[in-house]
Amino acid sequence: MSVAVGLTELKERSQEFGPVAFLVTVGADGCPHTVSVTVSWNGDALVVGAGRRTAENVAARPDVTLLWAAPPQGPYCLIVDGKAQAAGDEALAIEPVGAVLHRLADADQELPSCVKVLQ
Repeated sequence: MSVAVGLTELKERSQEFGPVAFLVTVGADGCPHTVSVTVSWNGDALVVGAGRRTAENVAARPDVTLLWAAPPQGPYCLIVDGKAQAAGDEALAIEPVGAVLHRLADADQELPSCVKVLQ
């Protein structure tokens, strides 16, 4: 039951940050590959577009991270870890497995540094 509550909160929080995020995959050489994507929800999965290299990375290593930049004057960015798989032509479906609000380096140091949204 706590996972469902976490997903509900994650859906609400992600809408606060808007539809554009960065998707991080890992290449065959172990180096990160980061691209800007538009994110939407389809049920409990996050859906993003994927180019050739991103799709190849996910096929071999499905662990990914989505990062939403903090809104103007906002103290936190949103980081979501998940498992990705192909979802049609040039798209990925990402099952969230964890998510946190991470405090920016220049934000009020009295705020918690990390707030779990989904665990």
